[in-house]
Amino acid sequence: MLSAAPEPGKATGSTHERILRVSKTLFANRGYEHTSTSAIARQAGTSESQLMKHFGNKAGLLEAIFIEGWTQITDEARAAIQDVTAPLLKLQTISGSVLRSLERDPELKLLLLLEGRRIRKEGQMVSLTQGFLGFVELVDGVLYEMRDLNILRPELSPQAVRSALMGMLEGMLRDRFLADRLGFPADFNLQQVQEMLACVLGSFIVNPQRSAQVT
Repeated sequence: MLSAAPEPGKATGSTHERILRVSKTLFANRGYEHTSTSAIARQAGTSESQLMKHFGNKAGLLEAIFIEGWTQITDEARAAIQDVTAPLLKLQTISGSVLRSLERDPELKLLLLLEGRRIRKEGQMVSLTQGFLGFVELVDGVLYEMRDLNILRPELSPQAVRSALMGMLEGMLRDRFLADRLGFPADFNLQQVQEMLACVLGSFIVNPQRSAQVT
């Protein structure tokens, strides 16, 4: 016997999944500060006590969204470079994978750009999720491989290069978001973002022509 289809607008899935999905949508549309746990619980078809049981508080919810998001981004990027041998091409493949992942999930993209550096009240520390640290480890692994193969300029720190590249990507995506929402002067597309990353990466390596062929 076929089960009845869910009512339009009615939250489906486990309590944990419903809360996470609803909170991501509300945070993205209303803003983190303007979204209450009571509103999340109500739209998720559960209670605030259940929300607290699963995530602790609103900050825990945002952290869970980032953990899930970065874990998926990292898994997709790792899969994309599985058969790639040239380290320079690996970095370009990773950046393209990240851009595609964020384009598929505009709510996550918005939250990463606007809330990803949120300071936790307790301890005044930026929350670094394991998902994000896993992505950092993936990129660092490629950059250390480039250093070991004498592709990366020897005076440069692989971690400094990673910070520069990730900071640039984040900044350009944020400017594109501001252009779409507020008319900020950032008239470039995602293809041009990747082209800029390639230009900057070229300044970090010893021989761009040779490096693209190194396996």
